[in-house]
Amino acid sequence: MPRTLPPLSGGPHGPEALRPLLDTVLTALTDGAHHRKGPLPAGGPAPVAAALHAAATPVLPDTGTDPHTALATLVTALTAGAADPAHPHCAAHLHCPPLAVATAADLAASALNPSLDSWDQAPAATALEEHVTHTLAAEIYPQAVAAQALVTTGGTEANQLAVLLAREAAPDRAPLLLHGANAHHSLPRAAWLLGLPPAHRIPTPTGRLHPADLRAALETHRGRPLLVAATAGTTDAGLIDPLDELADLCEEFGARLHIDAAYGGPLLFSPTHRHHLTGLDRAHTVTLDLHKLGWQPVAAGLLATRDPHDLTPLTHQADYLNADDDTDAGLPDLLGRSLRTTRRPDILKVAVTLRTLGREGLAHLVDTVQDQARTLAALITARPHLDLWAPPTLSTVLFRPAHATDHDLARLRRTLLTEGTAVLGRARADGRLWLKATLLNPHTTPQDLTALLDLVEGHTPR
Repeated sequence: MPRTLPPLSGGPHGPEALRPLLDTVLTALTDGAHHRKGPLPAGGPAPVAAALHAAATPVLPDTGTDPHTALATLVTALTAGAADPAHPHCAAHLHCPPLAVATAADLAASALNPSLDSWDQAPAATALEEHVTHTLAAEIYPQAVAAQALVTTGGTEANQLAVLLAREAAPDRAPLLLHGANAHHSLPRAAWLLGLPPAHRIPTPTGRLHPADLRAALETHRGRPLLVAATAGTTDAGLIDPLDELADLCEEFGARLHIDAAYGGPLLFSPTHRHHLTGLDRAHTVTLDLHKLGWQPVAAGLLATRDPHDLTPLTHQADYLNADDDTDAGLPDLLGRSLRTTRRPDILKVAVTLRTLGREGLAHLVDTVQDQARTLAALITARPHLDLWAPPTLSTVLFRPAHATDHDLARLRRTLLTEGTAVLGRARADGRLWLKATLLNPHTTPQDLTALLDLVEGHTPR
């Protein structure tokens, strides 16, 4: 008897094949979250791994099982063992709870499965990506009519592309990357990956790159191609470098400027907070990451460039994807839009989100988490047994029990993780270790924040 072929997600019958499977998935998500109970599974790595292995074994059976059973078993197990960024006490990282509408759009992208390496695999997705990235580039560079943006997997890929473009813009001598100690690790790593000289790291004792310190570094290395990397939203503390002053120095010394705004870039959508990004449009390239303060499912990164000619070095030809006669006939050439070949249409979820929320809706989300950070800072200040590192700039708040040692603090954080009751990050500032709360859930309430501080104080040695 011939074997029945499994249904596909595309085509005229795809949606009806998906519909009952999605119901199974949604039920499994609910069941898994109920089993987990909190922001993280309790018990630590060993029981999580044991439960997952039990659910996923055998990985490759001789005879398959019913798809509903496979989905229910594995999605429930994965959910039960997941960190839940939508829980108000899951606040360690720049790991946002995605919007439901963006996740629904991502499902459509998976079902259609376009690949953005040639037009004939993704006709509509190609047009959508061009349209939306042009709009976002114009947000960053309002005075540059031809500004462009490329879709990336996140801040790391965008930063690597920025360093690559800087290298190709200085063909006679490899540029030297100058970056603050507050910069994302992907920047000096990109210099290493691309065979550039070891990056010059400038101390940032206040957490921001100080113009006087950058001037000294520029003076020291005058006479060679230089790439300066500034940060708009540091990973540890959410700080923003003085972008306008740093841009002045780059212009004075003829240095190229890249701004990593992976975290802070969406302040552009907020009339209340966009002033923090004054000078952003003076950078040659800008990193933006919408799976942080953009509430997108991973991945949703962008690299914007003021001058589209900067992208010329990315030009690449593969006859089976962008034959010259096809390009001459008007078919879009997509290989110069990324270092990747196969690419998902990640722009769809971004486009749906922008259309759904509009400027006002995006601004409201940004302003809400900014306000939450100030609320948390005020709650910390009101507690005599807790110390606040500094008033927050973005939605990151650093704090610590007043009399705890670094060892006490690290152990406290791991205890909360093992209990599954709170997920807080850690950051080093002023020579000490601090707990880090990164607030990206707009539904978090002051009561949630109070309960989080109660948990910390309840585990603090006296």
